[in-house]
Amino acid sequence: MASWTTEERRILKTLNSPAKIQDFVNALRFRIVGSNETCSSPRRVLHDREAQCVEGAVFAAAVLRFHGYRPLIVDLVSTNQDQDHVIAVFQIGGYWGAISKTNHGVLRYREPVYRSIRELVMSYFHEYFLQSNRKKTLRSFSKPVDLSRFDREEWETGEEPIWYIPEYLTTIAHTPILNRSQIARLRNADSIEARMTEIEEWPNAVL
Repeated sequence: MASWTTEERRILKTLNSPAKIQDFVNALRFRIVGSNETCSSPRRVLHDREAQCVEGAVFAAAVLRFHGYRPLIVDLVSTNQDQDHVIAVFQIGGYWGAISKTNHGVLRYREPVYRSIRELVMSYFHEYFLQSNRKKTLRSFSKPVDLSRFDREEWETGEEPIWYIPEYLTTIAHTPILNRSQIARLRNADSIEARMTEIEEWPNAVL
């Protein structure tokens, strides 16, 4: 696998904690998924300084690996009416935390205080709803995926798009978090919760 350049390594060395990685990911210009959809490698993200959620999570996983963590991501799956989300996950002292790239005031960083991946995922549940009708939409999650499985494709430092990573996420098993009766009883988010989702970090994001 191709190595990071000296200048890239200089930048990555400064991102020596999950919190610092999250701060850097927040500062990346948010790219809205649309007609010009991309799936850039961590190297391209570092150079272009912009990312959507998958790119942000994969970039974070690469930086975590640079500092000795396993490069892990988790896929959060919603109903067909909403968008899925991907987070980079890490463990400190046996507890799980997460790094997340989003344009909204919710679905963001998680401190490493969760005892299991399910517990971590459930911390996103009440934030995960449609703005249009306030219905809660998070339905399942994957086990952590170790991105080292894609080392032959040079997922970290290659110049080509890494579509094979989100495509792989669609093929693996996901664990449901609700049964039918629980879904039927779900309360919609209230108006003040909905207002929170209107906050955008990058109001003029790339289309």
